[in-house]
Amino acid sequence: MSMTTKHWLVTALLLPNLLLLSNPVHADPVVRLRAFYDSTPSMKAQFKQTVIDRNGRKLQEVTGLMQLQRPGKFRWDYKTPYVQLIVGDGHKVWMYDPDLNQVTVRTLDKVLGTSPAALLAGDLDVEKIFVLKDVGKQGDLEWVQATPKDKDSGFDHVLLGFRGDQLAEMELHDNFSQTTVIEFTALERNPKLSTKAFQFVPPPGADVVGD
Repeated sequence: MSMTTKHWLVTALLLPNLLLLSNPVHADPVVRLRAFYDSTPSMKAQFKQTVIDRNGRKLQEVTGLMQLQRPGKFRWDYKTPYVQLIVGDGHKVWMYDPDLNQVTVRTLDKVLGTSPAALLAGDLDVEKIFVLKDVGKQGDLEWVQATPKDKDSGFDHVLLGFRGDQLAEMELHDNFSQTTVIEFTALERNPKLSTKAFQFVPPPGADVVGD
């Protein structure tokens, strides 16, 4: 697998990554976000992540398992077609590539910031960093758009698609006209998650770079 392919995997999560639960359809988007923060401190779901270029050509498709414990703790296990791991322990974010035996580590604040990941894993007043807009129904999903107020955030906007009372899909539109689509299945609200899921110790001999 090329370094370019792996670059998109990390970019999709951290310039994004990731889930909101809704009030009834047509609810104000701010209400949707507040409902998520109030009612869902943890979650677990299977996911499929697809990267599409400006011409509609598929660049990448990966699947795996995500777990979340707000604020600031998350775990994305990429399973197929290759293995990669991203763990947020509440203070730092660890990205492990077994093929290269390399670990990249960054402080949590630098990773979240005004990224799409802040919509999922943060504990923020999102109205201060995103402009929220209800963009109506397309297909069987109700969509909310979040546009960053920081023009240097690296992405144009995020779309969050709801089916009933849970998030079914996210679309991350970056500044290069590429779209990352994340589809969630088998979503569990407020499961009991192991604290070990959000801990990471670099394997012996791994090359550790970053903060």
